[in-house]
Amino acid sequence: MWDNMPHFKSGFVAIIGRPNVGKSTLLNAILGEKVAIVSQKPQTTRNKIRGIKNAENSQIIFLDTPGIHAAKGYLNEFMIKEALSALEDVDGIIYMVEAPKKIDEEDLLIIENLKKAKGFVILCINKADMAPKDALLPLIDEYSRLFPFKAIIPLSAAKGEGVDELLNLIVELLPEGPQYFPDDMVTDLPERFIAAEIIREKVFELTRHEIPYSTAVVVERFKENPKKRIVSISATINVERDSQKGIVIGKGGGMLKQIGTSARHDIERLLGTKVYLELFVRVVKDWTKDKRLLKEFGYH
Repeated sequence: MWDNMPHFKSGFVAIIGRPNVGKSTLLNAILGEKVAIVSQKPQTTRNKIRGIKNAENSQIIFLDTPGIHAAKGYLNEFMIKEALSALEDVDGIIYMVEAPKKIDEEDLLIIENLKKAKGFVILCINKADMAPKDALLPLIDEYSRLFPFKAIIPLSAAKGEGVDELLNLIVELLPEGPQYFPDDMVTDLPERFIAAEIIREKVFELTRHEIPYSTAVVVERFKENPKKRIVSISATINVERDSQKGIVIGKGGGMLKQIGTSARHDIERLLGTKVYLELFVRVVKDWTKDKRLLKEFGYH
């Protein structure tokens, strides 16, 4: 296919940054599709999420990564390794920060790791539309002194402002290469993985306190019935304590029903078909501290 497409550009680009700076929002804005789950709570993304941006003469494969932060516990350690491993063998990196937040130790840690990367690095300053110019310009100057970025682009991931400029620059910097995926694909993630992530997102949105960080969703059954045009999904929401189970289920099962209804609507939009969704809640004591269970729940 590539032989018939002269000057076709392609490559892999990692999106990295601290927790909750808008990495997943940026990926979804780039793709025009919801692939990565989004929440106001930090550390929403746990795995590397791959999104594919197709254009007439280019294909960019983006890796959305967990937020880089001070690691405490096995789950956080896994997330940091996932994020930093994305810097290996990519053609480029988007380092995302948020205006007007000042540079701190976590930023310096990320920049130290950027110095080891082989690909180009673009700094994206998110929420630039909400930052006063007298705060934005000194921030740009400070980052410029710390690292030789190919470019610094202020943008708003939520509004999509600056995204086209970013994409044009990435295509310009990418090498000529093959088309890795069919041009109708937006992600190579299995549908059951995305379904589990959507359910976890709804737990983030609708519950409170520490519940989201103690949640792992496992899809036990994902069965398509083409004749009836319906997909049957059975999933288990795993939490660490009985008190958390009570919150997720809610009074009279109300919270679980709310989570299920909201998740089903999003999954139906994703799959383009009707969905029958069945949810269960299970207590697995201290699973975030157990390496075997982390592996069982897909964090390995």
